[in-house]
Amino acid sequence: MPTRDTTQVVTLLRWLLIMFFVVLGYLVLSYLAAVLAPILTAFGISYLLNPALERLVRRGASRAVGAGLLLVTFLGVLVVVLAAFMPKVVHQLGDFVDHLPQFVDTLSAWTQQHLNIALPAKWKDYVASDHLRQTLGEAEGPLRNIAGAAVGGAFSVLGVLAELLLVPVFAFYFLTDWPHILRRIDHMIPPRRRAEIREVAHDIDRVVAGWVRGQAIVTSLLAVLYAVAFTAIGMPLSLPIGLLVGALTVIPFVGTFVGASIAVLVTLASGGSAQMLGMVAGVILVLHLVEAAVLTPKIVGHRVGLSESGALLAVVAGGKLLGFVGVVLAVPIAATVAVLVRYAVRFYEHTSFFGHESDADVVITPAMALIMPGVVPGAKVIAAEPEPMADPVPELEPELPPLDQDRNDRDAWMADAELPLGPSGISRFPKPEDLP
Repeated sequence: MPTRDTTQVVTLLRWLLIMFFVVLGYLVLSYLAAVLAPILTAFGISYLLNPALERLVRRGASRAVGAGLLLVTFLGVLVVVLAAFMPKVVHQLGDFVDHLPQFVDTLSAWTQQHLNIALPAKWKDYVASDHLRQTLGEAEGPLRNIAGAAVGGAFSVLGVLAELLLVPVFAFYFLTDWPHILRRIDHMIPPRRRAEIREVAHDIDRVVAGWVRGQAIVTSLLAVLYAVAFTAIGMPLSLPIGLLVGALTVIPFVGTFVGASIAVLVTLASGGSAQMLGMVAGVILVLHLVEAAVLTPKIVGHRVGLSESGALLAVVAGGKLLGFVGVVLAVPIAATVAVLVRYAVRFYEHTSFFGHESDADVVITPAMALIMPGVVPGAKVIAAEPEPMADPVPELEPELPPLDQDRNDRDAWMADAELPLGPSGISRFPKPEDLP
């Protein structure tokens, strides 16, 4: 029979092994991030579409046909949206690049006048300045990668197209094989732990699915609303800035602030008036309130189970560890960790180290105090006052016969009467021999 020390050593080694595999998985994912990108994208699409597929299957459709219809519909909607917005976005971005030196001059004059900050007067001067060289030096790694991709030429284009074509293929197989994948994973779980692991997985799925699907709807709605609102007020670069601000709302707190800063900066650089700047700020404020008060509570709800401070901390930590991808995935990962922590706390509360209820104080009534001490070893007895009855039932007095009635009648009455128990009952009635 294993001793207590042996059990603790085995538990410690088990947790160390789990931590080792977690770190190993993080390193492998970091190293293979570029290779796994289409697979993870396909998994995200299938995870998003799986509830709709389950509804189709329940109505009698085959899984393969339903998956094909959903993917064709999803890709069709994506193509229509890109065809509707991309030409205008490209046109506005081209105009912005053509007028970039003029925008820099305008922004330089505004900062010099209002903030007393001197920027290079000309775009060419800024390009030749040490500040840009320093910026390029800091971005040397990404620029080198971009240059390498450009040198690749046609091969790089073909590689990107191949990855894009692999995404719907992987998504189709994920959707069709989803029940089989779940059965295989469930079969590998030890039977003695299967029920509790299923419960944990169900809670994680509920939290992550609620956030992913809800946030996708909220982000899409906000992107369209920002683009339409910025176009309505005549803001420069209304479509790309609106779509960007809406897309950045997927990042809690930070995304809205960054998007608003970009919108205000572009408005100032394009020579927008104070009225235009006020309208841009008003649109951002109103849509942010709509998001916080209506869209997010109604669509996403409180399924994530994270406080605002916890979500902000998760975003900062995700950005430090994984960059932009970590910022986007910070909230669902933190929600998953929160679910695991809750189950870990519940497991800890059932360990011998935490103890049992018999170790706690026991609240009993004064009547129970006569028999409870000693039943719970080491427990501290706290006597509780009995709660008064709301409406005590009045005790009914039996109707006594007249004193001049015959003794036999009195004896018969005493024998047939229902006498109440207790000190206020039988002892208050006189004995037959005491009666006259």
